Amino acid sequence: MTRNVQETQHRLRAAASAEFAEHGVDGTTVTRIASRAGVNKERLYAYFGDKDALFDEVLTDALEELSRAVAPDGLQFDDLGEFAGRTFDYYGQHPELARLLQWEGLRGAPPVNAAARVAHYGRKVAAAAQAQQDGVIDDRIDAGHLMFMIIGLAAWWFSVPQLATMLTGAEADAPGEQAKRRAFVVEAAQRLAGIRPDASVSSRSDHEAVESFV
Repeated sequence: MTRNVQETQHRLRAAASAEFAEHGVDGTTVTRIASRAGVNKERLYAYFGDKDALFDEVLTDALEELSRAVAPDGLQFDDLGEFAGRTFDYYGQHPELARLLQWEGLRGAPPVNAAARVAHYGRKVAAAAQAQQDGVIDDRIDAGHLMFMIIGLAAWWFSVPQLATMLTGAEADAPGEQAKRRAFVVEAAQRLAGIRPDASVSSRSDHEAVESFV
């Protein structure tokens, strides 16, 4: 019974993620989500409450999976370029996340799981500011702006792929194009952070490791 419930919930989440990414919260219905999952819509209400609550859960799960995938052991500040590259990889494999975040911004409701996310991001910005004070990364850019710019470097390729193609003259699936874009993201993140080649983080007690930025 428990396995059947978990399987049904998984199917509903997967169907909801696809529907929300394609149409947003307002553009889809409980009936369409349930039909896509092959599940009676009453099960959706029973497990998740309503469509808005399901969107919140889908986006929260997606962001947690992003964190686990790109920084499972924590990244230190001299790894910001590689962190940006891993984030780029994740969005490439899960482009629906970029769309879910865009729909979140457009739907006119408070951010999903706002208190936890604000606290999470606040810790990262504080750690970046501390690293700037310690001379590990450049202090000429506001720490919060730096974190936002690094996320944008990785994610924006998948948020507006049509703009990327128009500006670069290359389709995302052209041979070698993804590798070229990733290399740019890594180098640009390193330059933004102004990481000194001789800078090192002696230990996690000295400089907080960066677990994730999203």
